[in-house]
Amino acid sequence: MKKLTVITLILLSNLFAQDFRTNASRSIFSDYKAARIGDAITIIVVESSEASNQAQTSAGRSSDVGLAAGGSLDGSDLPSVDFSLGANNEFRGGGSTKSSGMVKTKISAMIDSVYSNGLLRISGSRKIVVNGEEQIIKIKGIVRNSDINSDNMVYSYNISDAEIIFEGNGMIDSNTEPGWLTKLFHWLF
Repeated sequence: MKKLTVITLILLSNLFAQDFRTNASRSIFSDYKAARIGDAITIIVVESSEASNQAQTSAGRSSDVGLAAGGSLDGSDLPSVDFSLGANNEFRGGGSTKSSGMVKTKISAMIDSVYSNGLLRISGSRKIVVNGEEQIIKIKGIVRNSDINSDNMVYSYNISDAEIIFEGNGMIDSNTEPGWLTKLFHWLF
């Protein structure tokens, strides 16, 4: 009877046993760190970009053909003949462009999937409407677990394959676009 009770207890303990790896990410000394599907993390978007391009072109071509004749016969002068042909072609061009941008914001995202190597796929969006002006911020990418801080924040420059999209709709957006007549002329010409 004792054997049967011990065997029954061993079998029951195996049924309700926990894998030590399920709680390995949790510590009694630190807060919970996002690592599973559905966990939320905060992304600190700090992006700046600057690009400049400058080009200068110079080309030239020059041609010259000439013919001259002159002479005399028995002391009488012959008429002098001059012929000249010239061509000149010159081009100079230049241009420059410069653009820069800076974005700072915080946005919450959720873990969509966890890859077998431990990388986390995240995505999130935020919609802000102020006085009829709508701004939508979307972000997605892949994050390493080690890049997530203890307060579940990650910087945008630590996101691999990051897609950060800022879109706007409203009065300001519609006033910055060309009118339909201008679009028609650009399409025609």
